[in-house]
Amino acid sequence: MVSVSGAMTDQELELLLNQTESELAERKESLAGEARDTIRQAICAFANDLPDHKRPGVVFVGAREDGSCARLAITEQLLLTLADMKTDGNILPLPSLSVSKRVL
Repeated sequence: MVSVSGAMTDQELELLLNQTESELAERKESLAGEARDTIRQAICAFANDLPDHKRPGVVFVGAREDGSCARLAITEQLLLTLADMKTDGNILPLPSLSVSKRVL
């Protein structure tokens, strides 16, 4: 899970994960294919908050579009890859971003 500002409780995250139509959530089964670019686009959208939600956006990595578990191993390398998206030069200006492993 990548949160683009602020911390959310597990209960808040579960509600957001199960809302299949939300402007505040992006779900990816893995980082394969175009997922990294899509995640960066979501981070930019969440950081800009054009709809003025005033709430953090969340990228759930290891979750299918319907919110179910994709059984992806969440490794330290995967977390580092996600955290590096903040400073790899592909998102400017730098967003507020936190990466954490959560079991929901």
